[in-house]
Amino acid sequence: MPAVIWAAVVLGASNDFFSATHSADWLGEIILRVVGHPLPPRQFDTIHFLIRKAAHLTEYFVLGALLFRAVRADQRGWRTRWAVAAVALAASVAIADEWHQLFVASRTGSGWDVVLDAVGAALAQWVWRYNSRS
Repeated sequence: MPAVIWAAVVLGASNDFFSATHSADWLGEIILRVVGHPLPPRQFDTIHFLIRKAAHLTEYFVLGALLFRAVRADQRGWRTRWAVAAVALAASVAIADEWHQLFVASRTGSGWDVVLDAVGAALAQWVWRYNSRS
């Protein structure tokens, strides 16, 4: 159930409110309050881009870990087939997410974001495998 809930949160964020335009607004406000002045546009755009991509990695890292746990069920350890299934399921959510964004006026669907999301899910598998050895 946690993986389903997290997937719903991820897919729910695929709307206008979480578009780059809106996240630029609130990020600009945060930077203004912390730094005391706006950043030059090029510097702001770079930070904004990096934060948005880090969010992709993070949310799909969490989804990948939760999916691994769901696929593994009551068994212990780490198996390649569980990890592959978790990444494939996370990538499927990413594809649905980016497909949906094609139909939201303020969003764009991106194949590169699907790749980044799958990398986030795969990183979770690597961490899970590393930690299962100890």
